[in-house]
Amino acid sequence: MRFEGELWYWRGPSPYHFITVPEAESALLEATSSAVTYGWGMVPVTARIGRTEWRTSLFPKDGGYVVPVKQRVREAEGLDLGDVPAITLRVDAGGRRAPSTGRARR
Repeated sequence: MRFEGELWYWRGPSPYHFITVPEAESALLEATSSAVTYGWGMVPVTARIGRTEWRTSLFPKDGGYVVPVKQRVREAEGLDLGDVPAITLRVDAGGRRAPSTGRARR
């Protein structure tokens, strides 16, 4: 799936930047989440912004999902808070395993 979303910051105990998945796309993800989740509603995906691709997991939040955007991705793509990049998500159909923590690819 492909959509645009605003980059926002969460200060919580583990600060991170996220992009919220729109409602329609979240509904599609919810329909397949039980087949791919490895627990806590997390959905493993391969994400891409611009030329940078990385593996991560979508976090369930407020009835939808959010995409964590790693620092190395933000730096590679020149992203700042409030930017609205196009993002592509591909669900890891193998699911049920934690994603790799490998480096982002350009």
